[in-house]
Amino acid sequence: MMTTDETTTQTTASADSAQSRLTSEAVWKVLSKASFAVLGHCNASGEPRSSGVVYGTAEGRLYVAVAPDSLKARHCATCPEMSLTVPVRKGGLLTLLFPIPPATISFQAKATLHAPGSLDLKSISPKLARLLPPGNESSAAVIELEPVGSFLTFGIGVSLMDMRIPAKSRARVPVAVS
Repeated sequence: MMTTDETTTQTTASADSAQSRLTSEAVWKVLSKASFAVLGHCNASGEPRSSGVVYGTAEGRLYVAVAPDSLKARHCATCPEMSLTVPVRKGGLLTLLFPIPPATISFQAKATLHAPGSLDLKSISPKLARLLPPGNESSAAVIELEPVGSFLTFGIGVSLMDMRIPAKSRARVPVAVS
């Protein structure tokens, strides 16, 4: 039987190995393959809100096209601090048989609202053009999200079996690509 100190040491060692196994580059690679996130923001009264968004990545930023009069655009204009959580499906067919939660990447971001037509997404990256409404590309405002601090991950870079062990599943990874 392990003592409390031994259990704490083992848990800390597992968490340390989880931290060291995951890199910023690996997290950015997962982010670039995903396209859906939950955007957390506050309204002008400071009340929390969240919205599902489709995003694209380029040059260490995430981009979201929104209607200029949407809540997301209005909230971004009044409070540029936002958060994003990206669910990452794992498990394939197993998820149909067992309740396997998605892996996640969460982080805080500094948001910049670009008025319709003021940012040429195609010049940043041709793949970002898919975010804009076809035939009416200049009608959308764009929220540019710059991640700050650290990525908080759960289940990224670990097996489904290891996702059952929080110390192995969690990691805090610096945002900056080294």
